[in-house]
Amino acid sequence: MTPRFSSLLLAWYRRSHRDLPWRGAADPYRIWISEIMLQQTRAQAVIPYYHRFLARFPNVEALAAAEEDDVLAAWSGLGYYTRARNLRRAAQQVAAAGGFPRDYDGLRALPGIGDYTAAAVASIAFSQAVVVVDGNVLRVVARVENDAADIGSSGARRRFRETAQQWLDPRQPGRFNQALMELGATVCLPRNPRCAACPVSSRCRAHQAGTTAQVPVKLRRTAPVALSGVLLVVRHGGRILLRRREAALGPMAGFWDLPTAEDLPGARTGKRFGEFRHTITHHHYTFTVRAARAVRAARAPASEGAFGWFRPEQFVAIPLSTAARKGLKLAGVL
Repeated sequence: MTPRFSSLLLAWYRRSHRDLPWRGAADPYRIWISEIMLQQTRAQAVIPYYHRFLARFPNVEALAAAEEDDVLAAWSGLGYYTRARNLRRAAQQVAAAGGFPRDYDGLRALPGIGDYTAAAVASIAFSQAVVVVDGNVLRVVARVENDAADIGSSGARRRFRETAQQWLDPRQPGRFNQALMELGATVCLPRNPRCAACPVSSRCRAHQAGTTAQVPVKLRRTAPVALSGVLLVVRHGGRILLRRREAALGPMAGFWDLPTAEDLPGARTGKRFGEFRHTITHHHYTFTVRAARAVRAARAPASEGAFGWFRPEQFVAIPLSTAARKGLKLAGVL
């Protein structure tokens, strides 16, 4: 099965792959940036960020020398901001070493690089024969093997990785990995997979058994938490009031947010602009966005962090949270 599977997959990829700006790149820096951005983010959403980030930080030396706030500002809107901080830290290590490690283990040791990213960079940039395994690949393996094991379990993930490694074409590991990821992203979809367009449907046991809707299996371990809040758009002289998160607040530390009603006790609210939903891991927020009368930010509790007034054109130069961006768009500011 192995040669036939890889040849079918690679032939399909040659004629059907999407034209994405990082495809065909041999520079490990560009491959690394794209792979980090693609974590938890759709490819089409990544494209403009990828171009802007590389324009601002064209090589690992530029990223290593950058201030953290500049990196966060360039990343603003992509979410999961620990990724941006780790990028800068890893860039500093790579620049100090004079270049990227050329093997999986060396790449895996860099800050923010896990098994998947190390395998992607090692195979695509350095032709190392190591398979990539992400959610898309796990889904493909589960269906091809018709394996109903819980993909959240370490045992199942290890077994699926071993299976995918057996499929890998060692002569073209980078292209094979990109083809496998492309199959999961565009054909072997979580819901309504496009089996009629699948190049390996003849080798897919779930397709043959009619069980593609039942696999893969992932048991829910964390119940979703529904939360709500009110974000305030306070204007004064063409400027907007923002609050900066404190250093103790984890990945979002240092980011600027719209203040909440709790941040500005006594604020008089006005027009309701609407509401939006925002998800962070298993927390599902519903935020209502309202105009508010200008208040003295100094009256807010000191524990809530620093406040600042910004003109809309300044937003591109500061790390602005995704929730703030959504709120400001709803208010017609962005």
